[in-house]
Amino acid sequence: MSKTDIKPAFICPGQGSQIIGMGKELSDNMPSAREVFEEVDEALSQNLSGLMFEGTQEELTLTYNAQPALMASSLAVLRVLEKDFNIKVNEVASYVAGHSLGEYSALAAAGSIGIADTARLLKLRGEAMQRAVPVGEGAMAAILGLSFDDVAAVAQAAAQGEICTAANDNADGQVVISGSKAAVDRAIILAKEKGAKRGVLLPVSAPFHCSLMQVAADEMEEALKGTRILAPSVPLIANVTAQAETDPENIRKLLVEQVTGRVRWRESVLEMGNLGVKSLVEVGTGKVLSGLVRRINRDMKGLSLQTPADIEAFALSLKL
Repeated sequence: MSKTDIKPAFICPGQGSQIIGMGKELSDNMPSAREVFEEVDEALSQNLSGLMFEGTQEELTLTYNAQPALMASSLAVLRVLEKDFNIKVNEVASYVAGHSLGEYSALAAAGSIGIADTARLLKLRGEAMQRAVPVGEGAMAAILGLSFDDVAAVAQAAAQGEICTAANDNADGQVVISGSKAAVDRAIILAKEKGAKRGVLLPVSAPFHCSLMQVAADEMEEALKGTRILAPSVPLIANVTAQAETDPENIRKLLVEQVTGRVRWRESVLEMGNLGVKSLVEVGTGKVLSGLVRRINRDMKGLSLQTPADIEAFALSLKL
């Protein structure tokens, strides 16, 4: 296949995109989407969809709720594409990728892990991350306007014996730091002194992708040992390597490393561009990832699918 024939890549959002009402329009109007929310609720023995549709933002943002909720929203969009428009991921996508927890959504989208197993893994992942660091003791912040190397240096200088690291390389000029709350606060001040445009604390309840999460990584390693993982129907561009991965055992290992490792999102998008991908289709809640696309690769387009109208328009575009 030449690069001119490469299909879009489907991408799935991570934490920070959750919002009350997410998925409700889809569930109310598309029975196939509602089936996904019900399947996740049953797998978790929890009315997660009720929390998503009508709960409180504070409760939804708790990581053990936000993670499976965002996955459910992404998979509901894909179920509608498949059931209502006869559009399957392996037929229209060249690659899948997801930001942090979105990597699990992407693997479920590509048939590598079942939806029920994915929901349970993400619930456990969220609980393990929450247990690793009590609420309020860790933090994450987006540093805007500095390069990755500059932010990494700021984080190192701000640590002062605590944990502070560059955790998410999201785009040129947007890097997320993670670690101890006091160290992250110091890093925000130091980053502004170094010329950052802004430093913004993120609405997450634990400091992901840093060494404070090692206990959670250990728990996920045990959980993943007992999880059936198949080769994805299209390759996954993995967070940890920013490379295409298809081997189930390597994917299992990378999912463990991902808990404490850096999310190499900027590099992942650049790699998809190198592989010939011209557009990224974000499925699920929010437009964070599709909004980053042009900042990373000006020749690439980003599209967001959230509502029935979004999905129908995308399906029609494939037939033109």
